[in-house]
Amino acid sequence: MDDKIFDNIRDVELKNTMESSYLDYSMSVIVSRALPDVRDGLKPVQRRILYSMSEMNNYPDKPHRKCARIVGDTMGKYHPHGDSSIYGALVNLAQDWNTRYPLVDGHGNFGSVDGDSPAAMRYTEARLSKISLAMIQDIGKDTVDFIPNYDETEKEPVVLPSRFPNLLVNGAQGIAVGMATNIPPHNLREVIDAVVRIIDNKVNEDRDTSIDEIMTIIKGPDFPTGAEIIGHKGINDTYRTGRGKIRVRGITDIEPMANGKNRIVISELPYYVNKARLIENIAELVKNKKLDGITALRDETSREGMRVAIELRKDVNPQIMLNKLYKHTQLQETYGAIMLALVDNQPKILNLKELLDYYLKFQEEVVTRRTKYDLNKAQERAHILEGLLKALDYIDEVISIIRGSKDVSTAKQSLMDRFALDDVQASNIVEMRLRALTGLERQKLEDEYKGLEEKIKEYQAILGDEKILLGVIKKEILVYKDKYGDDRRTRIVAGDGDEELDDEDLIPDDNVVITFTNMGYIKRMSIENFKAQGRGGKGIKGTELLDGDFVTEFMMTTNHHTLLFFTNKGRVYKLKAYKIPEASRTARGTAIVNLIQLAGDEKITSTIALRDKVDEQNDYLFMVTNSGIVKKTKVSEFENINKNGLIAVNLKDGDELITVKKVTDSDEILLFTKFGQSCRFKSTDVRPMGRNATGVRGMNLAENDEIIAMQLDSQGDSAFIVSEKGLGKCTLLSEFPVKNRGIKGNKCYTISERTGNLAGVKVVNQDDEIMIINTNGTIIRIKVGETTLQSRYGTGVKLINLKTGEKVASIAKVRRDYLEEEAKEEAENISEDPEETVSADSGSDLNNKDQEKNDINRLLDRADQDKNEN
Repeated sequence: MDDKIFDNIRDVELKNTMESSYLDYSMSVIVSRALPDVRDGLKPVQRRILYSMSEMNNYPDKPHRKCARIVGDTMGKYHPHGDSSIYGALVNLAQDWNTRYPLVDGHGNFGSVDGDSPAAMRYTEARLSKISLAMIQDIGKDTVDFIPNYDETEKEPVVLPSRFPNLLVNGAQGIAVGMATNIPPHNLREVIDAVVRIIDNKVNEDRDTSIDEIMTIIKGPDFPTGAEIIGHKGINDTYRTGRGKIRVRGITDIEPMANGKNRIVISELPYYVNKARLIENIAELVKNKKLDGITALRDETSREGMRVAIELRKDVNPQIMLNKLYKHTQLQETYGAIMLALVDNQPKILNLKELLDYYLKFQEEVVTRRTKYDLNKAQERAHILEGLLKALDYIDEVISIIRGSKDVSTAKQSLMDRFALDDVQASNIVEMRLRALTGLERQKLEDEYKGLEEKIKEYQAILGDEKILLGVIKKEILVYKDKYGDDRRTRIVAGDGDEELDDEDLIPDDNVVITFTNMGYIKRMSIENFKAQGRGGKGIKGTELLDGDFVTEFMMTTNHHTLLFFTNKGRVYKLKAYKIPEASRTARGTAIVNLIQLAGDEKITSTIALRDKVDEQNDYLFMVTNSGIVKKTKVSEFENINKNGLIAVNLKDGDELITVKKVTDSDEILLFTKFGQSCRFKSTDVRPMGRNATGVRGMNLAENDEIIAMQLDSQGDSAFIVSEKGLGKCTLLSEFPVKNRGIKGNKCYTISERTGNLAGVKVVNQDDEIMIINTNGTIIRIKVGETTLQSRYGTGVKLINLKTGEKVASIAKVRRDYLEEEAKEEAENISEDPEETVSADSGSDLNNKDQEKNDINRLLDRADQDKNEN
């Protein structure tokens, strides 16, 4: 007995056996489970579900059937695997957030986008959807091959006819052994239009269609959940090579709330992102302090659509928070496309053109086989009608033969011999009813025969000419486009899908106003908050201040400028303008200590805006202290500033840094004191120094006098001088002689009790605009041209009405690039109605639009000049 057992033992090479067995297993998974066929875009389980439902007559016009019945039939006849895998595939075909054009019409609980599981199959019902009829259309006309099922008791189709390109339209996902497929879904209209273009080029121009031409029609994937695709690079890679990384981002909106707060509302998610899991992830990030500034998180989704609300703290920039959500959550995902499908039962990665070419080739085969089937049927029927019509011509003789025959066989043989008929024709004549002898029935037979002759010619033409065959495919596929096509859901927006976004990428580089108060509150506002007014106006309310606070800095810049904050202690800190929380015109703003790490006794005394790229050889920062010390340092030395700041100038005891500007060697420096003195010298008179240097004497000051402003000659042609009590004037720069640094200077303004000390000085042109802000936070915007030119000794005219106890705190010049935009808009308005007169509140002394247009043109000519603004 033992010898017989050992006789069955064979020595094998383990390596070869494992390789062979694993290869067999791999191919079984690849071909029979995981990968779709390039022709119908279905995996075997999906194909068997649809075919089983059609065999059950479970059509859209019939009642829903229990899913348990569908799963049972599919498993028992065609798919001998677990019922859970079949039901899972059935559910997926019915979920409209997973399948772009659902092939199954589900009834009951089929899960949700939150990841909720569907109800058990005994509770749910389903039937074929309307579009799925196109998948099985003409399957009974020998359009596809059938093979025996697993136990050879049934026949199942190798592939479905699929009269629309389902592989591209609904996409496919599957993990095989050593390979995977991830084909994104597409818009039905676009895909059919691409197929039509390929057909038209073959029929009309007898040429192939390039992939570039196809890509002008198919813009990109169209996911059932909508969202948006960032950039075209991932799409191009996918369509040209069959592989690509497509960056998909959810649709969001920023909604303003009460008290200056904002909320981010998510209305669409990337494909295959679970909403409930996304919300949990955001909550976890907030808990772990990775997302700071979110105060509330709610799922407000309803029947009207998806809505996830994320409320933010008042001081949080919503654009920056949105960018953090993109980086740390699935609100932005990368879709790794792999267009892998079975071609002749072999896995192959295909580009877009190959996918469409294989589909069109398959449709040619389907229509050819259907046409042959229809031709055979038509010829068979025509052959029978020929015999019937011949019998009717000799009806008396036919009746006589039949009556004289002893049985049917004899009658058939006699008819065949007499009229040269075959067995089929003779059988139909013998079985012919007496009603066929009426004239009406004869006419019907003749009409049917003529119709069949025309169909036979049509079928033969289709089979004989490929262009006619393609025309049939085009005509039929366009029907599905009109019947089931819909608008694109996924938008494609500009951007580089391979790069991570910085905060700046989400924020427009708009002109903004930055205000900074004596108590350290800073805010960012849109410049649209301010309108030009006439000289002597009362202004508009700018900032709601605390008692005793007033605005010390009021500057124009853009969101993408880097702001350098210089303190009275000679240190410098860096911050992007867009990181300053935006606030309304009347809002107090955010404490600067929440944005940069100031020491307890530090105050911001000067702020300048710089672009990232500077000329290291010619760009300098020129610093001035209130005691008249000046210093020039290369801008490049301030490129790397950490959150703790850097030393900008080494100050002596009791001295403070008051202002900083960016200069070049060609600039001339103008210093102004509160007692009305000025000094003008060349920037080259001060040699460049390191950051830790103290500087040199710029102006020799009288006792108790101090520097209040430093300006450059390149900023304009005159000095706009404003006193504490609201008086001001313009004085041409030509009246300020260029001398050496370190002198006492010349008088620039006559100080009196009526004027008070000087509050601010700006070098301007006559077509510039100035904003003046008082210690109560009220702002007025006026045009420089409204202020008369006076000598250095003049006191000027009233510019702003001040209440008792109020003084002018600071002044700022409106950016030229913003004035240029305003002037272009104004010029367009003038061109539309050149006769329109100037409105009374415009502040202009001009009498008509023609004169004003000349003034605006002059402004535009000067707009390209120096933009080095505070």
